[in-house]
Amino acid sequence: MPKMKTKRGAAKRFKKTGSGKIKRSKAFTSHILTKKSTKRKRNLRKSGLVDCSNSRVIRKILPYL
Repeated sequence: MPKMKTKRGAAKRFKKTGSGKIKRSKAFTSHILTKKSTKRKRNLRKSGLVDCSNSRVIRKILPYL
């Protein structure tokens, strides 16, 4: 059986935490920032966790995560 290929786009977007959960960055930070409040932009800089319903799919496309 050959090795499974990792989806490279997903590999750049997700990391694994120490407890085994999948870490992600938040969306809506690239442009149109003038109408967003400072507090909102500050909170978007923090990382988030992938929901458990989506983590199954991500583990499939990232077999060696």
